[in-house]
Amino acid sequence: MKNNIVLGVTGSIACYKACEIANLLAKSGFSVSVVMTKEALEFITPLTFRHITKNPVITDMFNTPDEFSPVHTSLADRADLILIAPATANIIGKIASGICDDILSATVVSSEAPVILAPAMNEKMYENKIVQENIKKLKSLGYKFVGPIKGALACGHTGIGHIADTKDIVSEAKNILSEKKKKA
Repeated sequence: MKNNIVLGVTGSIACYKACEIANLLAKSGFSVSVVMTKEALEFITPLTFRHITKNPVITDMFNTPDEFSPVHTSLADRADLILIAPATANIIGKIASGICDDILSATVVSSEAPVILAPAMNEKMYENKIVQENIKKLKSLGYKFVGPIKGALACGHTGIGHIADTKDIVSEAKNILSEKKKKA
């Protein structure tokens, strides 16, 4: 039986890395359901992820599904793991505050699956005290983080905030699913 991974994609230039992550996960035999925020749609289209994963891409909590199912809870129920890459300061803040105003945040809050976040943002945003408190809060609740790393940022500077290497992100997902399987 395939593990089901929900891959959350948020509005960051690092969206292109989410394509590589989806590809690596799918090639590793995982079923990948991509959930994109409306901001992510400004960077990349759902068609790319649909082609990579061979699964429908969810972009809106209020789209009419082919068969009735409250999308956010049905996704949450099926998820063995939720991986958000890239994870912006916005989604980190929403999850830390329990805000459910889009399909991704609602899915995370309604799931009991482990969650990994791979932050990607400007260095000043990442180092902001509020963002750091949100990360600290989520870590204390059992959320896992991979990165960010020091690297080239969209603003043209080099600093902390660059999304972690895709292989490291996928490796962490595999490790968590392996640990989860051992406990079952």
